Amino acid sequence: MGALAFASPFILIALVVLPAIWWLLRLTPPKPRSEIFPPLAILAKVLKREETPAQSPWWLTLLRMLMAAALIFAIANPVLNPRTGSLNNGGPLALIVDNSWSTTADWQRRVETAAMLIDDAEQANLPVSIVFTTDATHDAVPASAAAAREKLAAAQPKPLPPMRERAADALVEAFNGSRPGTIAYLSDGIATAEDADMVADLSSLSAADVRLITGEGSNAVALTQAANDSGAMKVTVERLSRDSARSLTVNALDQQGRSLATAPLNFAAGASTATAEIAAPFELRNDFARLAIDGLATAGSTHLLDDGFKRRRVALLSGDSSNEVQPLLQPLYYISRALQPYADIIEPKSSDLTASLPEVLNTNPSAIIMADIGRLPAETYEPLQRWLSRGGVLIRFAGPRLAAAPADDPLVPVNLRRGERALGGALSWAEPQPLADFPTIGPFAGMPRAGDVTVNRQVLAEPSPDLAERTWASLADGTPLVTTREVNAGRIVLFHVSAEATWSDLPLSGSFVEMLRRLMQVARAGGAQTASQGGEAAVALPPYRLLNAEGVLTTQIGSAKPLTTAPGKVTSASFDHPPGLYGNEDGFSAVNLLPPTAKLEPVNMSAEGMTVAREGLIGREAVSLRPALFTLALILLLLDTLIVLVMNGAFSKAARRGRIAAVLATLIALPFALPAPPAHAADARPGDEQALERLDTTHLAYVITGEPEVDRISEAGLEGLTQFLTFRTALEPGAPVGLDISKDELAFYPMIYWPISATAPMPSAATISRIDAYMRNGGTVLFDTRDQISSFDGSSTSANGQRLQDILANVDIPALEPAPADHILTRAFYLLSNFPGRYSGSPMWVQARQEARNPDRPLAASGDGVSPILITANDLAGAWAIDANGIPLLPTVPSDEMQREYAYRTGVNIMMYMLTGNYKADQVHVPDLLQRLGQ
Repeated sequence: MGALAFASPFILIALVVLPAIWWLLRLTPPKPRSEIFPPLAILAKVLKREETPAQSPWWLTLLRMLMAAALIFAIANPVLNPRTGSLNNGGPLALIVDNSWSTTADWQRRVETAAMLIDDAEQANLPVSIVFTTDATHDAVPASAAAAREKLAAAQPKPLPPMRERAADALVEAFNGSRPGTIAYLSDGIATAEDADMVADLSSLSAADVRLITGEGSNAVALTQAANDSGAMKVTVERLSRDSARSLTVNALDQQGRSLATAPLNFAAGASTATAEIAAPFELRNDFARLAIDGLATAGSTHLLDDGFKRRRVALLSGDSSNEVQPLLQPLYYISRALQPYADIIEPKSSDLTASLPEVLNTNPSAIIMADIGRLPAETYEPLQRWLSRGGVLIRFAGPRLAAAPADDPLVPVNLRRGERALGGALSWAEPQPLADFPTIGPFAGMPRAGDVTVNRQVLAEPSPDLAERTWASLADGTPLVTTREVNAGRIVLFHVSAEATWSDLPLSGSFVEMLRRLMQVARAGGAQTASQGGEAAVALPPYRLLNAEGVLTTQIGSAKPLTTAPGKVTSASFDHPPGLYGNEDGFSAVNLLPPTAKLEPVNMSAEGMTVAREGLIGREAVSLRPALFTLALILLLLDTLIVLVMNGAFSKAARRGRIAAVLATLIALPFALPAPPAHAADARPGDEQALERLDTTHLAYVITGEPEVDRISEAGLEGLTQFLTFRTALEPGAPVGLDISKDELAFYPMIYWPISATAPMPSAATISRIDAYMRNGGTVLFDTRDQISSFDGSSTSANGQRLQDILANVDIPALEPAPADHILTRAFYLLSNFPGRYSGSPMWVQARQEARNPDRPLAASGDGVSPILITANDLAGAWAIDANGIPLLPTVPSDEMQREYAYRTGVNIMMYMLTGNYKADQVHVPDLLQRLGQ
């Protein structure tokens, strides 16, 4: 409820005279009365009777009292939502404004509050010094109110925490020993580590009171931490207000902003921290791009996930050739099986490392795993080391070859002793060793000890001062099992046992799978960086996409600087590195607003010798009630006048009946006199007739590409197919329709023919989204590249085929396959074995069938629906196209009229498939079809 104040409160003293007004208003002249002739009787009555005042009715007196009170209150000028507080006249106004991430929700009210203070300073002829706590630089020198308004209008919330000490230092420097008259601080209400320093600066700056104005910061909620555990994504959320319980929802979004999974988030009463667990398969969690709290649009309620959460590309190299007869003895068998759920496996085509290693490096993998490779070709060391320095992860497994390799190998993390250590053999005093507990450092921290694993052979590391720091796993006797070393931005990891089960039974355990999975999280998802800043310098990642104050990723990088990363380093948001993604589309690192240890606490401005007056933001603009009260008094006066006229008989009965009739006539005519409401889209429009015609008659539709020749052939082709359908089937389509797919309604057409042209304008993202929605809702698009080259069979891609791939890059299309011989398209009307157009070399690509084929049914069903997408390169419209005389416009290749006939039959089958779906897959028709096929 808004506050109420009176501009002239002394006028309210007049209310004490209301009793006197009441007594005066109670007196009124007697009502005139009609008398019947004779006049003498009237005269006698007048002469004998003395006129005396009569009392007015109580309700009329009350009405007049209300009118008098309204006048008194109107003169007192009551104001709703009046401005509170005033400025001291002793000096300038010092205004500090938090424009941090949590001010997004009530920013407009903050601007209005600041503008009100600036207006007060202008009325008092005081200069204004205004600073914003998330600005990189401050100009705090007091200036005019107009200059302060310009700064205020240009300010916006930023996705950063407030840097209050810098703003306070700027004020101290600007005033240079002088004192401001008033210090007003518009705070976001959240405490920071700099608050004590800021309070000290303000205390030294002014002996006057500080006006602390807070908004709705109590509703601030921030997502501070996310951990991708083995079973779920754990999300930690902080809040400022702890008074009551609160329930929220955490959404996991992909790069396109689509929600992949959700989880409830419940704050208990009095609790500031809550945790949500997003349970989803690991493969689905790999696609999480960011986490967001539903209904809160701030940078704090958004948590970005970088490449550490994505699927890795891993190359497998072995020093031994594959053994197809004994697969369990293959060096890469267990590694491949362990990584398949978590990574994309790359296996080189050649066993020659001179050829296979460059081939692998060209794919820019996240990690390379070498199983028992002792000595690499000399020419491969340099490119492999460059790949490592850019962020690659090399994982090596020991074996007889590595045990016999030279000790000065630069691609091992520690110095190794020549030979291997045998445990439990006839010539060995030691028994096979179990694993020790995993250390608290490294990616294996927290894993339970693999008690069922024993090691009977290993390669040993030479003792060194830093051996313990480089050890991620060890045996019970203290000898290392897994060692590591950083190489610039990359890392080398060595398992001191073999990759198959000859040296230990580690590859047979579940711990082996978990260890490899965690190592994949160490590797960079997008592979090594394509450039580094020379030599041993750390890799600098340029700003890729940054988060704005509303929690939306944008490509505007502003003054952000490249980010230098280091393994295990968590970068906090700052002026130079605002929240966002740093790197490129192949690989990036995320910088989030708050560190994992952040807590949201109320701001504390208390200091000795300084009084802090707490206020809230202004509500609505101050509104004077004086005009409304004067209007009310006038209405009461008119009503009183009308009542007095009626009581004194100013209106006769006839006049009263005429007045009533006039009022009724006015009320009846009022609806007709009012202006007609504006026409709505639902009213009759010219387009409605066209829509009804489209619904009443089936039309073949094609996409207008913007190229006249292509569009002419499309129209002529569909006209030819329309005539063929009319002559050969019961379907009688209407004239073909050309569609502007960016704005025309698509739902009227069961199938849309889209001729692909590389020279035509590329459809916009919004247009492609409309096509995607059309296919999702049951429509089918027939894409025709018209070049006889299939873009989906692994062969070379033409320009039209590349354009088709670009169009479908952001469309959620199903898995495709060439139409099988028993597909419904082959028998929807005609029996066909292929689907030719002007050309006959390309297959017809359709949605791949998901159900396994039933051997008891020679004609397999294709599912419940129709394929939302058909793709061909045979130029169907070119074969169907006819001129006004029905003569084909284009020859077939090769020239064959039977090919044109089959092209028309292909069009018929496509239309029947569109209109009848999987009708022909019904078993009722199997005997007849078999008889036709002669089986």
